[in-house]
Amino acid sequence: MTTATHTPVRINPTSWNVPLGFDQAQLRSAPERLLTLAGQGPVDESGALLHEGDVTAQLALAMANVEALLALGGMDLRDVLSMTVHTTDVDAALAGYGAIVERLTLAGATPPATLVGVTRLAIPGMNVEITVQAGR
Repeated sequence: MTTATHTPVRINPTSWNVPLGFDQAQLRSAPERLLTLAGQGPVDESGALLHEGDVTAQLALAMANVEALLALGGMDLRDVLSMTVHTTDVDAALAGYGAIVERLTLAGATPPATLVGVTRLAIPGMNVEITVQAGR
């Protein structure tokens, strides 16, 4: 494990982002391994959508799916270099964003993150999808 990737230099010229659990930028040494995740949504092991209509529950499950892939790649949320949350309902995603902040806080992670509003996602009823790049 490369300690430098777990202890990034946090760059935050202001503090509005702190309650949302992310840094505006991070400076890290170049990772030896890079893990890129396809968009992870609120689906079960068979790909069936769960929690239709509940954006907070969808955020929590999508993050759990992200964490599962990170673990399979020998990484965790502290290794996330960047995260993008796509949502069909920005207001609901902001209201339920604590589901993401909780998981990041437990891991001691504050990866740079972006929230993007989209008109729809791949599965009807899916309101969130999270993409991640991680490195170690």
